[in-house]
Amino acid sequence: MRVFLDSSALAKRYVAEPGSDEVLKICERAEVLIIAVVAVPELISAFCRLQRETRITASQYSALKKDFFIDIADALVCDTTPEVLQLAISRLEQYPLRGMDAIHIGAAQACGADVFVSADTRQCAACADLGMEIVNLN
Repeated sequence: MRVFLDSSALAKRYVAEPGSDEVLKICERAEVLIIAVVAVPELISAFCRLQRETRITASQYSALKKDFFIDIADALVCDTTPEVLQLAISRLEQYPLRGMDAIHIGAAQACGADVFVSADTRQCAACADLGMEIVNLN
């Protein structure tokens, strides 16, 4: 099973919040874990925000960052190719999405994801006709 996690789902793998248990179970079953390249700075940004808000310490930030980079070394990181952009634009023209959300969808399509996991209801709705199983974490 080829599983795509958008940034909202991927964050739940590292930060305990509603949906985290489900994400961990999905990741255990995945044969291939897929993320869009834009998820990397998005996750680091989220970790930095948690540190700025003093919700995590500097050492916790370092541990999260280290674990994240170890995990994505084995993942398929989908670059923002012309195909991904074209697929993203197609979704933007059909659905009320933010640009980065559309890039995640385009990456999932381009990399042949079987399952799309997100905590964004609009994003999940925009994937409904693409032949992927949708896991909405909301």
